[in-house]
Amino acid sequence: RTHRGKEGARGMRIMKFGSLGATALLLGVVQPARAEDAPPPPPVELSLTYTADVAATVSGGSDSKARYLDNYDLIADADLDRLVGWEGARAHIYGLGNFGKRPNDSAGTLEGVDNIEVGKQAVRLFEAWVEQDLGGASVLAGLYDLNSEFYATDSSSLLIAPPFGIGSELAGNGPNGPSIFPSTALAVRVRAALNGGKGYIEAAALNARAQTWGDPGGIDTSFDDGLLLIGEAGHMFGPAKLSLGAWTYSKKREDGFATDALGNPLLRTAWGVYGLAEARLYGGEEGPHLDAFLRGGASEGRTTDFSWAAHTGFLYGPVWNGREDSALSLGLRYARTSGPFRDLARAAGDTPSSGEYGLELTYTDRIASFLLLQPDVQIIDKPGGLSNAQTAIVTSLRITIEVPPLFH
Repeated sequence: RTHRGKEGARGMRIMKFGSLGATALLLGVVQPARAEDAPPPPPVELSLTYTADVAATVSGGSDSKARYLDNYDLIADADLDRLVGWEGARAHIYGLGNFGKRPNDSAGTLEGVDNIEVGKQAVRLFEAWVEQDLGGASVLAGLYDLNSEFYATDSSSLLIAPPFGIGSELAGNGPNGPSIFPSTALAVRVRAALNGGKGYIEAAALNARAQTWGDPGGIDTSFDDGLLLIGEAGHMFGPAKLSLGAWTYSKKREDGFATDALGNPLLRTAWGVYGLAEARLYGGEEGPHLDAFLRGGASEGRTTDFSWAAHTGFLYGPVWNGREDSALSLGLRYARTSGPFRDLARAAGDTPSSGEYGLELTYTDRIASFLLLQPDVQIIDKPGGLSNAQTAIVTSLRITIEVPPLFH
């Protein structure tokens, strides 16, 4: 499944380039102070964003056709205290629409090249949850995007390639992938702040089958496939943030290649671990600054196509004086293919490589109050995890149209 980064999955909304120390605010660990004279936000906020990509594999791949695909995000957030008197509660509803072509049909990569590409065009209910504040902690329940808070780094959110949102060793596991873009699952998440808001700890239990309204069968309520269990903890160390996470499935998954004497797939316990690091390398609260990220994760290597993956890169912005939304990002990624993947490739007569490599360079700028443009180029070596595959070069242009918030 395609997986999108935290920013919707996740680069759908361009982040403002404040101090990396504000990561705690972005993650909901600390509530930002409100200016005394600033009016309170409305009890219900509604936003609509349209994103369109035009992408083509200009070298390598099966063809060089330009492919158009788009994404609609309709999001409603409600303060339930002000709306119905439910103290400390808020609600979030997120509708998602995805249409158009699939750029990876040409590029042929394992990890994908566009974080709004989907296997099946549809309008889906992406998220619908209620969160209760408990004073330094919170509990959330409903349809929930795992990658909105787990395995997410703000400084990689501008990049378009899906693995910069969540590692492929987790994104490629489960009966229908985990609860991430474009299909989520019913979940319960708990989160607590530590050390005065400098740290946090969170855990979630999610239906192992990600399936929502808009998918065949609608929301899965049977839990026949068990649960995906995940936990993460992080802490700020001056200008840097470090996080560690782990996940597993409550029910065993099929081995990707090995079978028993009767030819039935062997069953394995699927699990993985990951680490995240972000740091401000240059600059402060105001003016140009440079942030860096380093991410890596590993799985048990039998129930997915990937045994481990690593990503690193930089985010610089604003690039130009007076253009606060201009930003430049560079990302490098590598995914190590698993033993079962390579065994299947050899059985099919192919020559597998040890993994797939990718490099991405992207730039964004606001052309009008409602319009952002983002040219992007990616170079993928060993696409498809095959040693004899020609290096693919994919170029794209992302167009983002932001409708002014309603009810303001």
